[in-house]
Amino acid sequence: MDRAPRARGAGPNQYRRRFRGRAAASGLAATLATAGLVSLGGPAAAADPNLARNPGFETGLSGWTCSGGSGTTVGSPVHSGSAALKATPAGSDHAMCSQTVSVKPNSAYTLSGWVQGSYIYLGAKGTGTTDVSTWTSSANDWRQLSTGFSTGPNTTSVTIYTHGWYGQPAYHADDITLTGPGGGQPGEEIPGAPSGLRTGATSATSVDLSWSPVSGATGYQVYRDGTKVQSVGGTSATVTGLSPATSYQFQVTAVNSAGESPKSAPVTGTTTPDSGGPGNTVPKHAVTGYWQNFNNGAAVQKLSDVPSNYDIIAVAFADATGTPGAVTFNLDSAGLGGYTTEQFKADIKAKQAAGKSVIISVGGEKGTVSVNSAASAAAFADSVHTLIREYGFDGVDIDLENGLNSTYMTQALRSLSQKAGPGLVITMAPQTIDMQSTSNEYFKTALNIKDILTVVNMQYYNSGSMLGCDGKVYSQGSVDFLTALACIQLEGGLDPSQVGLGLPASTRGAGSGYVSPTVVNNALDCLARGTNCGSFKPARTYPALRGAMTWSTNWDATSGNAWSNAVGPHVHGLP
Repeated sequence: MDRAPRARGAGPNQYRRRFRGRAAASGLAATLATAGLVSLGGPAAAADPNLARNPGFETGLSGWTCSGGSGTTVGSPVHSGSAALKATPAGSDHAMCSQTVSVKPNSAYTLSGWVQGSYIYLGAKGTGTTDVSTWTSSANDWRQLSTGFSTGPNTTSVTIYTHGWYGQPAYHADDITLTGPGGGQPGEEIPGAPSGLRTGATSATSVDLSWSPVSGATGYQVYRDGTKVQSVGGTSATVTGLSPATSYQFQVTAVNSAGESPKSAPVTGTTTPDSGGPGNTVPKHAVTGYWQNFNNGAAVQKLSDVPSNYDIIAVAFADATGTPGAVTFNLDSAGLGGYTTEQFKADIKAKQAAGKSVIISVGGEKGTVSVNSAASAAAFADSVHTLIREYGFDGVDIDLENGLNSTYMTQALRSLSQKAGPGLVITMAPQTIDMQSTSNEYFKTALNIKDILTVVNMQYYNSGSMLGCDGKVYSQGSVDFLTALACIQLEGGLDPSQVGLGLPASTRGAGSGYVSPTVVNNALDCLARGTNCGSFKPARTYPALRGAMTWSTNWDATSGNAWSNAVGPHVHGLP
């Protein structure tokens, strides 16, 4: 809409009154209403092509321009798919995000979109007739806005937009739709319907789809039971958020600047029965061990070599990629004596069949993964979920030793939990300094995700002296160091089942802080039973204490599995 000059203090109601006056003067509003083109909350006909590019912001801001850098994409909240627009007004900038779309002269169009927030506008300008806009003053949940317009006799393009209002907080928008005759690029036609749509791997909450490429298509829309759920640039997609043991019908369309193709022939995909989420339920008392995907002088192992005393096996480590927040995994086949990916995947399944959980660890001493924005949080969740599906991992371990942002790591882990479904194993391995106070970023993250967190196995090694929950200073290498520091977590908001003791398996497993398995077991007894304590004795016992962790199964094997042979049965024998 061409905004008329107005006083700085003009408010949204005045803005709307001006639009309505102009529309009424032209008589267009009444005409469009009669034709069914103007409504609030009415969906467009499913058969009409969508002329908007990247309508669900699945490929970032591609195709969109946001004033003053006000826009970004986020993974939550979203109306559908995996992304939505978030735009933040600032100063005199009301955070307009727009794109120019090719249209045909003397044609009717319907514009709609889903919004969330306060004072959000959706409109079109450059129509050649009367520019239009609609708005809502408050949408606590997703609300659909819709309006319509006709193009003039010489109009070949219009600009569609959404924006907020001065002094208002950020707003969200998703699934912008412009339906009507497509103008396209010179000589460009609407692509044909995709063919070869087929289902691939399925889980209790997701179905993989793939199809043949369509000539002239710049993207594809995925429909589930007639509703668009995703926009993608390639010829495959994973539809998530499904119910277990349920059949769904899927279709795909191809899109370009001229419009959207008819839907493909449907295929049916059926999710698997719910087995409690990825993998198995972690036992009440559990031992976690890190398995090294590299050779650093410790015993080289296959996953099948890891002793049965380990309940959670953390594969160390995922690798960073060129995309901030995103990770991948590369099996060090050469360093592990020719261990193949096929053997590795088979060993994961065998461990799971034996009731064990195998998770992918992110970070480590030299880890370079950084999750410090909404985009990197979404990339983290998407990439870890991809690894879970590819290798069969039961969850993820957060071992970021070079800093952590609680806001975005929380966002990433919650998004991952939604994608993976119930039963996802989430463990954390902070350093001692990270858990001294609930105001620390690691501690805040653990409390933020308490409802989906499995266990925090703090590293009681490679540490200087630290404060215990009684305010006294303790040095590593003693029962008191373990119990007095664990007390901070136990009394700081974590459930006892979410607290474990992390120690090196041998003197070679860490630079400092090794204690004998007897000391580990005494600390476990002190916390769970109130026995075998040192000078520090907690005010109460924590019989639900989860257990212990070690770095690593490889160093344990180097020492004849002395650590797991002693600590494993003791953990499993806790009350």
